[in-house]
Amino acid sequence: MSHSDLLTRHLAVMPSWMTPYYERPIQIVRGFDRRLVDGEGKTYLDFFGGIAVNALGYNVPEVRDSVRRQLARGVHHTSTCYLIEQQVELAERIARLSGIPDAKVFFVNSGTEAMEAALLFATTARGSSHVLTLRNGYHGRSFGSNAATSVLGWNASRLSPLQVSHVHNGHQLRGSLAHVPQDQVNAVCLEDLREVIAAVGGDNIAAFVTEPMQGVGGLTIPPAGLLRAYQDELQKHAIPMIVDEVQTGWGRLGSHFWGSGMHGITPDVMTFAKGLGSGFTIGGVVGRPEIIDSVTAKSMSTFGGNPIAMAAGLATVDVLLSQDLQANAEKVGAIIRSGLEELSAGHPQISEVRGRGLLLAIEIVVPGTTQPDPAAALRLHERARELGLLVGRGGPYGNVIRISPALNLSVAEAQEGLHIIATALRSDPSSELDGGVRE
Repeated sequence: MSHSDLLTRHLAVMPSWMTPYYERPIQIVRGFDRRLVDGEGKTYLDFFGGIAVNALGYNVPEVRDSVRRQLARGVHHTSTCYLIEQQVELAERIARLSGIPDAKVFFVNSGTEAMEAALLFATTARGSSHVLTLRNGYHGRSFGSNAATSVLGWNASRLSPLQVSHVHNGHQLRGSLAHVPQDQVNAVCLEDLREVIAAVGGDNIAAFVTEPMQGVGGLTIPPAGLLRAYQDELQKHAIPMIVDEVQTGWGRLGSHFWGSGMHGITPDVMTFAKGLGSGFTIGGVVGRPEIIDSVTAKSMSTFGGNPIAMAAGLATVDVLLSQDLQANAEKVGAIIRSGLEELSAGHPQISEVRGRGLLLAIEIVVPGTTQPDPAAALRLHERARELGLLVGRGGPYGNVIRISPALNLSVAEAQEGLHIIATALRSDPSSELDGGVRE
């Protein structure tokens, strides 16, 4: 079936707000290594990974064989009404990897559901429905997790089961912090947090929710030391910190296995999903037992801990650790970032190169300003696809190009992707470079 025919059917039955990428959307029908093939036979190098989900690429033997062994047993599902050995084993590994003392783990099916559970645990433990979050944060599409989201374009409802106060994220490209001296920004942000806590009352706050790197927010990273200072202040009031590691976990940042590590913080509660399942649906919460165990009503997850998903998760963790893909993310990510910075030096539409490891972004603006240029970002996104590279696009203004390939991306593939991005920039009719891009 042609892409256009499938799009017609899609538009007839899918929600209007669930729009696929590209002017002429594509269907992906086959994958191998770090490559994808669409429904009309075109092959792409994947620099997006299904939004950082396919951490090992495609058709991974270890994951495929682990899932097949579970399928061969004939047990595809039991529910958590029964003991599931694979669930216990994966929980044990995650508890150890989290660094949270005596951690408990609860499996669900997505990052959104993980955040919903984390918010339930924290509000129950603290007897409050007031949470603090960072400005420009994104935490999910459900009623509670969406309430904690402050990116306007992704906030589906003004109604909320929570009371939410937003504090500074420390980003200085634009806004009220743009003119604050860099060495003073943390102090300004910390004072803002103190004022919010004083206004709400520390005993009335259930939790502080943060991403180590704001994904939907454009891959912005809070300044060094800011989240550590925030946690020190929160601990004075016994306010737990929920760290959303849905996009930043499993070694993707290269320098640290979890994004919280680069900030020198240990979460009280941490949510995870995406890369753990290599495309199978897994999400979860790991945290201090007094918070996780605060729920006194009967509860469970029908599909959380599913034996097939757990088999995929166990295999994924085995590969991540045995092949030290965190180190590969650090090495190959540095190559991509260096290449993007070289491009930005000659391309005034790139205002910032951001990220770490294999979670990177470039922000596209009107040259000579900080004004977002979503039209130029869209052209770059489309042109990269035409040239055989899949990247993401997002940010609060739709002007950020996102890069989140598989963690086993090779040096040659990194250089190939950079060459395509350079070519796409050069071929943009509005570009001021026209042959001046250094590759």
